[in-house]
Amino acid sequence: MSYLKMNDEELLPVVMELNILLADYHVYYQKLRSNHWNVVGKNFFDLHEKFEQMYNDALIKIDEIAERILTLRYHPMSQLEDYLKSSSIKQNVTLKSDEAMVEEILSDHKLLLEQMGKVMEKSNNASDEGTSDLIGAYIRELEKTSWMLEAWTKESSKIIKEEVVEVR
Repeated sequence: MSYLKMNDEELLPVVMELNILLADYHVYYQKLRSNHWNVVGKNFFDLHEKFEQMYNDALIKIDEIAERILTLRYHPMSQLEDYLKSSSIKQNVTLKSDEAMVEEILSDHKLLLEQMGKVMEKSNNASDEGTSDLIGAYIRELEKTSWMLEAWTKESSKIIKEEVVEVR
């Protein structure tokens, strides 16, 4: 007896999009590890620690995505060559500036959010509330991380306004 009350034909598109997200997260994870190891400059301490936090978070998400695929009674993609073929996130050049690292990570966040949107669409079509709940939380977290990284890229003198906006 199946514990899922969902149709396998409706779940297959969900699983396919989850596998692409799994591939995206593997490449993203490795990029964060590379940035963690190779960051230099005045922002070393901040970014070295931030990249470590981010790759630890990505590692948890990799496991959760794979386990969600297994929960849906399918097998997750698990070969590196398949991840590289399937991911919209591409490997990076190792040596670059700290600013370039953050800009590239923000670009990757856009790709991850686009893929998460595809997963959400398919999971909503299949009435797969478990996947929708999981990915919805990922979207919220990644949007917040993106906002923080984007704020890091700004010069405060360019964004601080001296006047106060009054509410009427």
